[in-house]
Amino acid sequence: MPEFQYTARAMSGQEVKGLLTAGTETEVVSTLSSRELFPLKIELAESARADDRLRGRRVKARDLATFYAQLSDLLRSGVPLLRSLELLQRQSRNKVLKVVLQEVRDEVADGTRLAEALRQHPNVFSELAISMVRAGEEGSFLEDVLRRIADFTEHQEDLKGRVVGAAVYPMFLVVVGGLVLTFMMIWFVPKFEPIFQRLEARGELPWATTAVVGISDTLTNYGLAVVGVVAAAAFFAGQYFKTDEGRMTLDRGKLTVPGAGKIYRSLAIARFCRILGTLLNNGVPILNSLRISKDATGNKVLSGAINEASDFISAGKTLAEPLRASGEFPEEAVEIIAVAEEANNLEKVLVDIAESMERRTYRYLELFVRLLEPAMLLVMAMLVLFVMLGLLLPVLQSSNVL
Repeated sequence: MPEFQYTARAMSGQEVKGLLTAGTETEVVSTLSSRELFPLKIELAESARADDRLRGRRVKARDLATFYAQLSDLLRSGVPLLRSLELLQRQSRNKVLKVVLQEVRDEVADGTRLAEALRQHPNVFSELAISMVRAGEEGSFLEDVLRRIADFTEHQEDLKGRVVGAAVYPMFLVVVGGLVLTFMMIWFVPKFEPIFQRLEARGELPWATTAVVGISDTLTNYGLAVVGVVAAAAFFAGQYFKTDEGRMTLDRGKLTVPGAGKIYRSLAIARFCRILGTLLNNGVPILNSLRISKDATGNKVLSGAINEASDFISAGKTLAEPLRASGEFPEEAVEIIAVAEEANNLEKVLVDIAESMERRTYRYLELFVRLLEPAMLLVMAMLVLFVMLGLLLPVLQSSNVL
């Protein structure tokens, strides 16, 4: 609970200052009244205000994975839950997690179940983790569930790291190439304008040079306007993509981008299969598991297909049938799911599908990046060559070399 600092007046007229730990200001007033003190000023203590500033912030996934793993080890060693939370809160180096764990510990001490205490902090603990913790509490295998959450969180972070790492170098090429071309257009091309003007007067200016000069003049004279138009377009596009229609359009586009769309789709479906399999393996009902796992795809098109599958399952049908009908899931994965449903081992097979798809996607991603890097270098080289030709052709013409 937060700390409040107060200024009050005693019956004797003496002014009294101090600190009180309470849930609300009303509780502080009640406590002061019981001590025959008249409150003059009540406000959150500095430490409590600092904690308030930390609330609502997110916690790094790797810090959460460490927390889940350590809590699992403590519970497995026979340490009571309340004592385990207290130990982890005290030793946590993450300030946000430290504040959150203190509140979780207080709620558990008041008789709240761990899953419900975690639910009070949706910015920190995912719906997946909360559902699995609830299943672990109900099935008396909380230690195993926490270890699985830790392993799953670590795995997802490794996957994210590999994808981001693969995209860093191509993005670096785009940024550096763009800066080089912009510098040439703004500072280098104008140096040749006297020559270009003489050739233009004689009608001897090559079309490549005309294009380069036009782009250079636009950037030099209307650079701020161009930046403003681009920024405005990006802003309105961002606002549109926040709408349901825009998000659907964007997500559908992500799935159809040549090369990258296949990678994006495979990773999203693998994430869905892994989360669904993990939830089912921990006793979460299939309809609730589908509700959680569909959001894990991060794509409204795929989420819509999974949502329709939930309606089919509610009507007593299988999962594979609506997934196949949607056309958004690989036929191979749907066939395996259909066989698994008949064999009644869907939870295990889903995790196997996720691992298989991730391995194939890693190989495809590595190949795609290897081909993308020289392709981007070639594009940048061609753009620079075009600019250089636009500059050199008139110079050569004016020197009677051509």
